[in-house]
Amino acid sequence: MSKLEELIEELCPNGVEYEPLWSVTIWDKKFNSVEREKQLKVISYPYLLANDLFALEQENGNVFLLSTGEQTGWTTEALAGNYLCEGEVVTIPWGKSRDVTDCMKYYKGKFVTADNRIAISSNTNILLNKYLYYWMMSQGKLIDKFYRGSGIKHPNMKDVLDMHIPVPLLPVQREIVRILDNFTELTAELTAELTARKRQYAYYRDIILPLNNYSNVKWISLGDMATIVRGASPRPIKNFITDDATGYSWIKIGDVSPFSKYITSTKERITKDGAEKSRYVKTGDFILSNSMSFGRPFILKINGCIHDGWLSISNFEKYVTTDYLYYILLSAPIQKEMAKKASFGGAVQNLNADSVKAITIPVPSLKEQQKITTVLDHFSEFSTDLTSGLPAEIEARKKQYEYYRDKLLTFKEA
Repeated sequence: MSKLEELIEELCPNGVEYEPLWSVTIWDKKFNSVEREKQLKVISYPYLLANDLFALEQENGNVFLLSTGEQTGWTTEALAGNYLCEGEVVTIPWGKSRDVTDCMKYYKGKFVTADNRIAISSNTNILLNKYLYYWMMSQGKLIDKFYRGSGIKHPNMKDVLDMHIPVPLLPVQREIVRILDNFTELTAELTAELTARKRQYAYYRDIILPLNNYSNVKWISLGDMATIVRGASPRPIKNFITDDATGYSWIKIGDVSPFSKYITSTKERITKDGAEKSRYVKTGDFILSNSMSFGRPFILKINGCIHDGWLSISNFEKYVTTDYLYYILLSAPIQKEMAKKASFGGAVQNLNADSVKAITIPVPSLKEQQKITTVLDHFSEFSTDLTSGLPAEIEARKKQYEYYRDKLLTFKEA
């Protein structure tokens, strides 16, 4: 019998009490329900919009940039200024375009936050914050259903707060946290190794591209060489989703891996009426994410429709090859340029069609482009060979972690 099983048998022989989330947590926002405000304690954390948050980024900082997405960073206490916070917190993003478990965070220490919904235990003698985080991660699929909207989605916090969390005695919580920490630490080490190798590849990719070392190459704006338009969303989108195989592929940001080059399938389809209200794209076109994790290019290997969280780039073949354009758009200088040109729509950073049209890129001859992409393709294959085992191992560890997490956090109700 494991230590955890012994603890549960000793301390929870008849099951575990389940409590409504609002009764055991403190959140950083007030909500509309008067009844709930009478019972729910609130705390205020100043927050920054995404662009302002990452404008604070500084090497060797000791203050964590608590973003709403996958990107993170550090800053200094001096730069954080009045936005400096400190504590042990669990966050879910107010606006998201990916699965909530990709964006949910736990952090203990000094931080500056973006527009997150931040939760803490109202009494750590009853509920540990790290246990709260792992439990919320285990409920990710359910929490995702509480988000509303077609592009950037926002949660219905009443539904989140009405969830019931199992609250075993602290020794049980501590043992669960210890077990799950071991899983996540191993995955974090493997992910750090993979990230280091990808950065090495990106460094050499940018050296090979004609961004700084080709003085005789023409620079042409993307708007002069391609058709660039924003996607469109039929609303409400739920009225246009269909299971019919004749429907049009509905391409969402949440469908793609951030490390993928191609989009080959989608989870959902929309009707013909929905397609007419959206933006149709075809195989060979580029689509570019224009919000949240903005500026990430993908090449289509399917026909389909895109919502207004995407830009499409097409009709560029006269000037650039598909692979060359992909490598250029993904290069650090062009990604930085897109970051500078990004604007804001509400609380979310956006990259509009006109700002992308204004970006200029080096355009050598098609023959020279082919030579460059051949070198980069070989280099990419070499880099992939170096890392081929890591993604598979990381994925296996994640599945193992998720399996045990869900199993460990499932209790008989008292």
